[in-house]
Amino acid sequence: MNKLLAEILRIIDCLNSLHDGDCAVDLLVEYGEEAIAPLREYLMEGKPSHIYQPRQRAVNALAGLGAKEVLIEYLSMPKKISDPVFRFGEEAVENTAARALARWQTNDVFEVLLRIAHTRTLPGVIDALGSFCRPEPIPLFIAALMDDVSRPTAENALKSMGEIAKPALMEAAVKPGLSENYESPSILQRRRSAVRILAELTVTAEGWPRIKELLNDDLEISISAARIALDIASPEDKNAVVKTLIGKISYANWYSQAEIENCLVKHYGVAKREIAYQIKQRRLQPEKVQVSDTVLQMLQSVRARAGGCGTNVD
Repeated sequence: MNKLLAEILRIIDCLNSLHDGDCAVDLLVEYGEEAIAPLREYLMEGKPSHIYQPRQRAVNALAGLGAKEVLIEYLSMPKKISDPVFRFGEEAVENTAARALARWQTNDVFEVLLRIAHTRTLPGVIDALGSFCRPEPIPLFIAALMDDVSRPTAENALKSMGEIAKPALMEAAVKPGLSENYESPSILQRRRSAVRILAELTVTAEGWPRIKELLNDDLEISISAARIALDIASPEDKNAVVKTLIGKISYANWYSQAEIENCLVKHYGVAKREIAYQIKQRRLQPEKVQVSDTVLQMLQSVRARAGGCGTNVD
């Protein structure tokens, strides 16, 4: 073994160090192409483990060395890991490799990532595919909204794609379950995510008929739909939306109540008449009842926030 290889192997061993591991990545990159083959062996031959950071560092070093083909080879390699802890660790390494590959915005990388995504919804693969802003993986992103692990990454990918993702998001938002009387939790979660993403994008008035259908849907869906509706509906419909939102306050959880309050503050110009009416009526209640009236408390908070922060009226 020559001295150069011996030194490279010594530094690769430092990838296992808690203190020196990250520095070892930089040193290996400085060695250039000579470091690629030993790093490849370390990555490919290394056993899956719950301690996955050393092999993540190997991936980062290979990416820094421009070893695209090695990263593709690693991601494409079949892996059968029965132990869930070890499998979690290996997926962490795979996610790092997928995100590293995103620096090469080439068709071969895209095809590899897309092929993997058809069988496994790894967050790193979704993240990398989203960076290409191509429409092909959109159905896979929509499907990933049903997975608790991949959902946040899929949501971010769909948001970043913007306009080209809207038709699929709209379809996912209103598509019913397999039965009119039953909707699986995963499909409901997909619909919730789709409407929430749409509420953060720009929906035009053409989408109003579909959004209107969602106003009396599941609580989370209806609140997100109301956020959209208060931007695109007619004045008459907006008034109805405000009444619908206020009607949901009493049985919403704290998070949904916060969403409703923020929405009413944002659209106080439309909502203020109904808010004033509701406050007036609820103040006719005995004082003891008023103290525990969550609707009254929120509407008073909305009015105070809107009046005190210079909110623009609609």
